[in-house]
Amino acid sequence: MILRLLACVAPALAAAPGLADDAYPAKPIRLVVPFPPAGGTDVLSRGMAQAMGADTKWTIVIENKPGAGGNIGLDAVAHAPADGYTIGMGQTANLAVNPALYASMPFDPLKDFAPIMLVSSQPLILVVDAKSPYGTLADLVAAAKKDPGKVNMASPGNGTIGHIGGILFQRRAGITMTHVPYKGAGPAVTDLMGGSVDCYFGNSQAVGGLVTGGRLRPLAVTSPHRLASFPGVPTVAESGYPGFEAATWSGLVAPAGTPPAVVAKLNAAASKALAGGAMQKQLADEGSTPLGGTPAQFATFLKGEHAKWGAAVREAHIKLD
Repeated sequence: MILRLLACVAPALAAAPGLADDAYPAKPIRLVVPFPPAGGTDVLSRGMAQAMGADTKWTIVIENKPGAGGNIGLDAVAHAPADGYTIGMGQTANLAVNPALYASMPFDPLKDFAPIMLVSSQPLILVVDAKSPYGTLADLVAAAKKDPGKVNMASPGNGTIGHIGGILFQRRAGITMTHVPYKGAGPAVTDLMGGSVDCYFGNSQAVGGLVTGGRLRPLAVTSPHRLASFPGVPTVAESGYPGFEAATWSGLVAPAGTPPAVVAKLNAAASKALAGGAMQKQLADEGSTPLGGTPAQFATFLKGEHAKWGAAVREAHIKLD
């Protein structure tokens, strides 16, 4: 009798993880945004959380954990329980650039995460305040050449594409600007409009609406072609620096070891949300490109980006403690 009971219980126990996956999610999911509210990553994350929740009826709670170019927030994700209830919105900065930029990292982007899905990519827009004396990219470059270090360049943080892209442009243009890092796009843009800093390489999510609203003046975009949402803004390449290009991307990740069935559920929900009208409009309005794809495709993409940006940082001789 006991043997017969054990024979019945064993298969049930073996199936328990599968049953748990089928029941997922049974409570709210925490989506960690490694930058402050109001920045591009925050806007994208909130849009995705709302779209995913509207379709699945899941509760997805945003938690902003800024600092160290996104390392603090992504570290919280890497060391969270691998149960699918903590996920993060990673970017080029913390998943591809920072490993080459910082002497030590709190996590390994290629080993400590389970990629869920690439979400979108965004070029950078070089902007100044609407009242700035710089009307063109040539004006800005001329001022920086005339008085090296006097022009201040804001970024959303050390190691972000706004920082690295700005450094690479300075090297290409033969100029020197003083870098002023912030803890996210929101405070950087606030100070830009307040006159504390002179220019900012921001992604289209963070500055697109302010450009459209006339609060910021765009000087150039870092995409290879002009953006459909800002057709009057020239590219850096056509402004005298052929071949120059810099873009940032975002993607959802979970802690390594998250059950594949849970990752698959998250990918399916994110894919449907990204293809929906709300996210398509949001991304189009801000000049972003939707990406999507499978977890395996994201993993392959991440390896390539890790190598590409690592080489760019080393060639530029950029290093942070």
